[in-house]
Amino acid sequence: MKDLKAIEYWLSDMDGVLVHEGVPIPGADAFLSKVVSSGRRLLVLTNNSLYTPRDLSARLAAAGLDVRPEWIWTSALATAQFLADQRPHGSAYVIGEAGLTTALHGVDYILSDLNPDYVVLGETRNYSFDQITRAVRLIERGARFICTNPDPVGPSQEGSLPACGAVAAMITRATGVAPYFVGKPNPLMMRSALRRMGGHSESAAMIGDRMDTDVVSGMEAGMETVLVLSGVTRRHEIERFPYRPSRVFDSVADLVEMVE
Repeated sequence: MKDLKAIEYWLSDMDGVLVHEGVPIPGADAFLSKVVSSGRRLLVLTNNSLYTPRDLSARLAAAGLDVRPEWIWTSALATAQFLADQRPHGSAYVIGEAGLTTALHGVDYILSDLNPDYVVLGETRNYSFDQITRAVRLIERGARFICTNPDPVGPSQEGSLPACGAVAAMITRATGVAPYFVGKPNPLMMRSALRRMGGHSESAAMIGDRMDTDVVSGMEAGMETVLVLSGVTRRHEIERFPYRPSRVFDSVADLVEMVE
């Protein structure tokens, strides 16, 4: 294991690491401040494709956390970058919100339902049966199927909501075509984040609260992995997985003194 003081590039999940249901996790502000003041690079990752980095920055500021838009990397941005690399200046039929459509416009993609190169599925507050039907028919006609992330459910104050992965499963069932998922646990998202930072995996660490997304994708991208127990994964659950995080802490508060 590397000395964490040698880490130059810090990647951190958002929900469960920095905030929980809109409330900052104790010590998150101190950790963010320490990373920035020490001259290290920081990028906050989220599978949520609903919001633009500017929107998320404002939401975090309302919770008392100073995270600039340029320090945020979403599955929508990773998806847009992936499509721009695969098929520059292409077209896509999109089911999603501003976070996804803005990211695709940012890489000069045309949003259209007229013979698009891709059907791109992200999160939306209201999945439309008409949109899903249109996506099914376009995929049947040859459009490639991309999904921002595989998360089957998302949180809300009332309880779980069907999310991207669940809707993708319905489209797959109807078409027989499985999507390519860009977001975590695909290590592609980690590698695209590192490229965004200009960093290398050997001097980078990923902090997350989930073994099945954050830790595994960080590990497969060749990074040091830090599991915090302030979110989904509990300590007794770690041994159930065939891989282990590099380090385990109660929360990011325990990392403050290790960033020098």
